Amino acid sequence: MAELSESDSLQMLGLKLPTDPRWVNLAEMKLEDVLTDHAYCEQKAATSCITLIQKNPERERMVRELAPIVTEEWGHFRQVLAELDKRGLKLGKQRKDEYVNKLLDFQQKGGDPEGRFIDRLLINALIEARSCERFRLLSLHLEEERMREFYHKFMVSEAGHYRLFLDLAKEYGGEKRVLARWQEFLDYEAEILKNIEIRGDRMH
Repeated sequence: MAELSESDSLQMLGLKLPTDPRWVNLAEMKLEDVLTDHAYCEQKAATSCITLIQKNPERERMVRELAPIVTEEWGHFRQVLAELDKRGLKLGKQRKDEYVNKLLDFQQKGGDPEGRFIDRLLINALIEARSCERFRLLSLHLEEERMREFYHKFMVSEAGHYRLFLDLAKEYGGEKRVLARWQEFLDYEAEILKNIEIRGDRMH
């Protein structure tokens, strides 16, 4: 994906709006904070997969597919911790994730449990897609070559996770229904990006 243009990468991920280019420069100036936020993002990704498995054990394909993702995401958490250690930095405190909280606000409330389950898969897919897009930016534009390579690996991983969550949603919810809802999420996410503060100390 690193070789693709910005428009091509957005199209591949389905995203409607690119990250403000100022974000990369701000992130590079606050790399310690970005690494801390990244670490907690990986931790929450693992926890989200565990919760999906716990609440939906009857969905056998999902359980099989997400079990190794839990291990992978926790491994990513450890990799970011190791990077902090290499730099003589400490893991800071977890911060409120305004972006994710706004996505959760769009999730169906009450009513149809199946609809809420599909929304949860789509939220995970969208978080992975936006993370992939931002890891791509870091892999292309950070001055430090080793960190460009560091984030390239995360970019590739997140792309696979995005596709998996979207594929699972289509399998369990029906492609036509899910793609219609996915477009609603993409439009909503673009509005979030238009209105949310650009923070160099956040992954999202």
